[in-house]
Amino acid sequence: MGDRVIISIGRQYGSGGREIGRRLAELFNIDFYDKELITLAAKQSGFSEEILKENDENHNGSFLYSLVMGTYAGGNNLPLNHKLFLAQFDTIKKLAEEKSCVIIGRCADYALEYDPNCVKVFIHADLDSRIKRAVEVYGDDADKVEEVIKKTDKKRESYYNFYTGKKWGHMENYDITINSTFSGIDGAVRVIADLVREKMNS
Repeated sequence: MGDRVIISIGRQYGSGGREIGRRLAELFNIDFYDKELITLAAKQSGFSEEILKENDENHNGSFLYSLVMGTYAGGNNLPLNHKLFLAQFDTIKKLAEEKSCVIIGRCADYALEYDPNCVKVFIHADLDSRIKRAVEVYGDDADKVEEVIKKTDKKRESYYNFYTGKKWGHMENYDITINSTFSGIDGAVRVIADLVREKMNS
């Protein structure tokens, strides 16, 4: 497999995917990228960090914004949201070529689809446990949390499906999918770590 290992983690909101990713990064002593990827993509692409944040894992509404900003004129010019996606896409590929890391979301599994060093993971969970986590860990409003979960998942699904042509969360897109309600955070980390070690030794 070589010296590098990249772990890409797609996740439902409230499933604990980010915590699982951070623990894996600590376990393997490798870098962790979630929101940090936006800062890096901004530096490498020349786009402002604010614009990247506004469009993060979201393709809806950006076409109108690109018209207003004068960045879309048809022909070979891409709408702004496409350019922002490609900026993150290129940043992910460059990262994976340079070093081992954990990358959360942002279609990293698609960007690294043919990278033999990438372990592609999707974390999901039962709705009740996601609600509990969102309220207790993320601090979401208990009265609005179910709506937040549904909206966030819909946004991630739309973004992923739009740019990859695949189905977000479908098992054929990943090396492993884990129900964190069943496994717990610690159990998910153990299972993924074992898979990574197997791949590193192959």
